[in-house]
Amino acid sequence: YISTFRPSVKQEIEENRAPWKTMGPPKIEVPSPKNFLQKHSKEPKLPHRKRDEGRKRLLTIPSVPHVTDHPLMGIQSKKNFINTNAADVIMGVAKKPQPICVDTRQGNKYLLETSGLVPKYINKKDYGLTPKYVIKRSEEVKRAQEEYDAYVKETLRQKAMKRLSDEERESLLQGLKKNWEEVHHEFQGLSVDIDTLPKKIRKERLEAQMKQLEHDISIIEKHKIIYIANK
Repeated sequence: YISTFRPSVKQEIEENRAPWKTMGPPKIEVPSPKNFLQKHSKEPKLPHRKRDEGRKRLLTIPSVPHVTDHPLMGIQSKKNFINTNAADVIMGVAKKPQPICVDTRQGNKYLLETSGLVPKYINKKDYGLTPKYVIKRSEEVKRAQEEYDAYVKETLRQKAMKRLSDEERESLLQGLKKNWEEVHHEFQGLSVDIDTLPKKIRKERLEAQMKQLEHDISIIEKHKIIYIANK
């Protein structure tokens, strides 16, 4: 089998072959001794200046006035500059000097207004007032809380749930603490040596009761609002 693209591939290889990629010495032309590197030959050269460019530049520059040319004469003004300046000074508002502050012996001074020593902030009209965005955010939070409370009440009414009052919650919490004290007092009455199975079972039962009571007390103390289902 002989490919039909063989001549084109061979021609492309021959064209792109570099002289140093051949076997033996490269077949390139030896540089002539007359083409040696000359002085300042690699320095950049300015483009050649055309003659018309200089003439155009001279035409754009205004010409020097001639000796016989005279300026325009006779133009006068009737304005009294002395009286006008005096009237402007008398009628003008005096400029107030800017207050400065000097803090060193060398006399280094700076503006007092931008130094931070002048109580500018407390003299503002809105100083000490609650910002409008804070009031708006508080109203939004309050409205959202009211909507949530209404939703909870409606949900509790539908599900027939009851909310514990503060007095009932406090009495329930005190009852749990009293039970814990009773169980703890009974736990302290156990013997030090647990050598029988009934003693071990009793100790584990008291520990489980105390742990459950502690868990219930922590839940009630953590949550201020508690709901119970009516049965």
